[in-house]
Amino acid sequence: MIILEGIAMCFWLLIWCTVGISNGAVGLVSLFEKDVQERVVELGLITEEKMKKNALIYSLALFIPVLAGVPLTVYLINGADSFMSGFLQMTAVFLIGNLFDRLFIDWYWVGHTKAWIIEGTENLQPYIPVKASVKKWIGTIIVFPMYAALIAWVVELIR
Repeated sequence: MIILEGIAMCFWLLIWCTVGISNGAVGLVSLFEKDVQERVVELGLITEEKMKKNALIYSLALFIPVLAGVPLTVYLINGADSFMSGFLQMTAVFLIGNLFDRLFIDWYWVGHTKAWIIEGTENLQPYIPVKASVKKWIGTIIVFPMYAALIAWVVELIR
């Protein structure tokens, strides 16, 4: 069941990205580095206000389902009944989704296809530089398991 939930998380992320860039990668430019964001604004492709609005909308559309949906499935569907059970299951689901994000979305889709290229910013590639990639991997390996531990701890307090 955990693998299916992880795949569902991957699918949600894929849909989220696809919708976000459906009218061009400018729609999710808030995910890019600051220099790319500034260039896109300079080119008149988006305003600061629109970029901030998009960032808020897309963040809510991604993180509410992920940070609420995963615990709900782990506790209500899978029947996690302890801190360790909830923590391990959520960590596994988050890991599956984040590995998909790091390997398919970041490395392949953004890094090796033209789908995420924003005209006029080609000289600012790679869009995910090494420093940003390292931060994302730290989030995958450390931060998301910490979220899982925090959520599992809160659930145990409530019980």
